[in-house]
Amino acid sequence: MTQLTPPVPPLAKTRPEFGLIIVGDEILSGKRADKHMPKLIELLSARGLSLDWADYVGDSPERITRTLARAFETNSIVFSCGGIGATPDDHTRQCAGKALGVDIVLHPDAEALIRERIQDTAKEQGVPYEPDRHDNIHRLNMGVFPVGARIIPNPYNKIPGFTSLGSGGGAVHFVPGFPVMAWPMMQWVLDTQYPHLFQHEAWVEHSVIVYGSMEATLTPLMQDLERDFDGVKVFSLPSMDHPVHGRHIELGVKGAPDVVAQAYAAMIAGLQPFGVKLGPELVRK
Repeated sequence: MTQLTPPVPPLAKTRPEFGLIIVGDEILSGKRADKHMPKLIELLSARGLSLDWADYVGDSPERITRTLARAFETNSIVFSCGGIGATPDDHTRQCAGKALGVDIVLHPDAEALIRERIQDTAKEQGVPYEPDRHDNIHRLNMGVFPVGARIIPNPYNKIPGFTSLGSGGGAVHFVPGFPVMAWPMMQWVLDTQYPHLFQHEAWVEHSVIVYGSMEATLTPLMQDLERDFDGVKVFSLPSMDHPVHGRHIELGVKGAPDVVAQAYAAMIAGLQPFGVKLGPELVRK
């Protein structure tokens, strides 16, 4: 069997965005609550990275295909959770092939791993291994991936996920919907394919509570700050009925500490002409 660790996908010079796609009617119907987004945020944050966007889509092949096509066309690193099994409501593998315009075929490494899992299960149950039994042949469908896909190892039960690259530079990493499988697989992808993107420098957020203003009024100041301080991101979090501060905006900057200190000082100075009242300051590291 070939080496599991794939080469690092080609990336654009600027840092790509990180995205998440959650597939499944059970999430949209409320039968299950999504746990993947907070976990991915945690995994990215531990590496100095952040989640840029997330899409939720039900078990509609057309919608899944459109969502994946957009992901492949962007310069994004995307995790797609769910829908890669072999039951009638699992469409993600087929939709990935359609979104890429390629056939889906049985991946030889995936076949070997799935057969290993079938043998392990037979041994655990004390029954003979029957590779040509109908249900065992059906299980091989879980290894049918778009042409050119690379496998993602699954430490829980060996049934792999896969990675496909789009012509637009987007890389989509497909993992199961079960957290016990998906989370270590996502961590493996980050640590084996993207360590060069990890931010090892310190990161800080510095913000202040602003009373008596609206986001539209402060937008020019926010744009000036992002223009004048390279690498700093400005954020505003409005609240209408906060139990302590009432109606207010949390306005802040985040990035490397030295640049944030300069940008924050400029932000406070820039707020003075608006005549707003300032409340507590918040610092998060």
